[in-house]
Amino acid sequence: MAGCFIYIPCGLKGMPVEGQSALIDFIHPVLNKAVRSISGHYILSQEKRLSYNGREVLYFIGCAVVDAACCGPGGCSYALVPGYIKDWKYKTGSDDLSVSCVEPIRDAGVQSEIRRLIMKKDPVQQVNFEG
Repeated sequence: MAGCFIYIPCGLKGMPVEGQSALIDFIHPVLNKAVRSISGHYILSQEKRLSYNGREVLYFIGCAVVDAACCGPGGCSYALVPGYIKDWKYKTGSDDLSVSCVEPIRDAGVQSEIRRLIMKKDPVQQVNFEG
């Protein structure tokens, strides 16, 4: 599912502080709209926030369906995590979609803990981190 979001640097907000990733503008996707591919489709159904160590993590719940592949049908539910919220829906981008400034989560240990928390809270088979 990587690449389903559009990332643009947050301008001056994107200057990283030591120990942080560069910030990015995250364009919020349209929920409950199927995105087709050659072998099926995926749908992002929920936009959620998770409190973690005094910060808020933005994530989405979705499902992927393989219904047009030569090797048979399948699917899974998943979560996609753009990152920590730095500036929530601070502007409107193209196509009138909201834009938030987020910090991608690249630390493997933090990803593992956030993955555990999301999987405990939501019925997903996998949690993927973007950026």
